[in-house]
Amino acid sequence: MREKLVLGLSGGVDSAVAARRLREQYDVTCLWLDIGLGGGEDAAAVAAELGLPFETADIRDTLERQVCAPFAADYLAGRTPLPCARCNPTVKFPALLALADRIGAPYVATGHYARRGTAPDGRALLLKGRPANDQSYMLARLPQEILRRTVFPLGDLEKTEVRALAREWGIPVAEKPDSMEICFIPDGDYAAWLDKRGSTPPPGDFVDREGTVMGRHKGIHHYTLGQRRGLGVSGPHRYFVSAIRPECNQVVLSDGTDLHADAARCTDLNWIALPNLTAPRRCTVRLRHSKTETPAVLQPTEGGVEIHLLTPARAPTPGQLAVFYDGESVLGSGWIC
Repeated sequence: MREKLVLGLSGGVDSAVAARRLREQYDVTCLWLDIGLGGGEDAAAVAAELGLPFETADIRDTLERQVCAPFAADYLAGRTPLPCARCNPTVKFPALLALADRIGAPYVATGHYARRGTAPDGRALLLKGRPANDQSYMLARLPQEILRRTVFPLGDLEKTEVRALAREWGIPVAEKPDSMEICFIPDGDYAAWLDKRGSTPPPGDFVDREGTVMGRHKGIHHYTLGQRRGLGVSGPHRYFVSAIRPECNQVVLSDGTDLHADAARCTDLNWIALPNLTAPRRCTVRLRHSKTETPAVLQPTEGGVEIHLLTPARAPTPGQLAVFYDGESVLGSGWIC
């Protein structure tokens, strides 16, 4: 008798191919997560095409509490949040596990491009997917109790291979475009989304490092560290956002030469490949959702770590995630403060 597994089925090509692959090995139940914006028809159609049980879960309240409200609070405090990395351990995977526990399934799965391994001491490891599509960064907040029960069926594939398989198998969403936006802000206009929630900051001053007023900004929630476009300030050179000061409603502009840093601090750590950091450790680090890894030394501190970057990095941004790597393996992660 095959083991049961719950798959998060979004209605996109990745989770659809994941369902087709998993069907060969597990007794798969598909779960679509309802955030109140519709769109479950494609997921239901894929499940029906593959002959798999299909359920939905209304996650609107949990998403608001765990992701949307912190997302808004971060922007209003001058930070730049990363909602997907927050959602995975607090909303998405717990919803999958709740159904798994209800039907007696030992495993859950998603269509993320990552792999799972096991360390000699029995710890579950999070490993990179193929280089072109690796999504380990967004999964680096998953704790051991979730990783131990998670299967990543696309970890050995690249996106081009996934689409080719979808066409070969006649999956109805084979040509469906990828979604690149935040799920709860489908038009991508996060500032307008924040404005609709109310209590957003008023316009204020653009200033330079010395405090000289250079113009007016639309509200600090419209800007992120390192931003160049949409500032509307002219001068002898291009300007970049080099600091956000919510306490005085100012956005600091510079020529960008002050954006590179050789250190960053992190709190709220999630260790994966080791139980804790007790001594300095060399690694590489990703400071944002990109493939760029910077050599670094992690130094444990009271309540977090200090990252000493061996090559200065551009604009380590409060609210973003720093993910620490040892080759293919994710050591852990922390929120940049």
